[in-house]
Amino acid sequence: MPKQSFPFLVLSLTLPLTAAAADPLAKEDAPSSWGLGIAAISVQKPYAGMDRENKALPMLHYENSWLRVSGPGLEVKLPRLGIGNISQAIEFGLVAKYDGNGYEADDAPLLAGMDKRGSGILAGAKASWKTDVLNTTAEWTADVSGHSKGQRFELKIDKTWRLGPQVLLTPRLGATWLDKRYVDYYFGVRGTEATASRAAYTAKATLNTEIGLRTMYLFDRHHSMFLDLGVTGLGKEIKNSPLVDRSTENRVLVGYLYRF
Repeated sequence: MPKQSFPFLVLSLTLPLTAAAADPLAKEDAPSSWGLGIAAISVQKPYAGMDRENKALPMLHYENSWLRVSGPGLEVKLPRLGIGNISQAIEFGLVAKYDGNGYEADDAPLLAGMDKRGSGILAGAKASWKTDVLNTTAEWTADVSGHSKGQRFELKIDKTWRLGPQVLLTPRLGATWLDKRYVDYYFGVRGTEATASRAAYTAKATLNTEIGLRTMYLFDRHHSMFLDLGVTGLGKEIKNSPLVDRSTENRVLVGYLYRF
């Protein structure tokens, strides 16, 4: 993975790690909020021979009643739909975010001779059904940067529990469908890139799955610490790629956040 993709990965995780996660049905007219912090992240990507990479990085978060900015991710909030009473709501938004899945030929020995794969900009729409039992989020995005020209559709469920006044616990399950353009761009091998040890490979659409757990400790309304663990099970078309030597990728994120 190119080293520059790590800041975007960490920053894109700041939003769900804010204290706002404790109140998934926060009112639309809530005042704006700022957050700054620092995090350490450790990520293992599936490419053969690619070392685990560890980084310490800054975080940034801003949110008001119509806009959410989290690092390279941006969401324009649309009017939401209340269902029955305040315990249920469907929220809509237009989203744009950086996708740091690109790589360069010198990122791993097996990638030598491969053309660079650029990290793209994804844009699309999302809908979140929030209840007092579970939160369900569906998000469709497409590459608008002209790199993969692919599409993604993500479906995620999560639930936040408050364990006493200071501890938040949020397990999640998710699935992400990746179309053939996206998968082939990042995991395919073109005929001009094939070697004796790296066969040509044309990938098709596939489905990744994820399981994760996020914990947060709230010292007070300003200071908090968090830990996020995630494991992604790779779809068949990715696992079959000659560039890949594992069936999962994983990450560990730990950090501190100050909310103004």
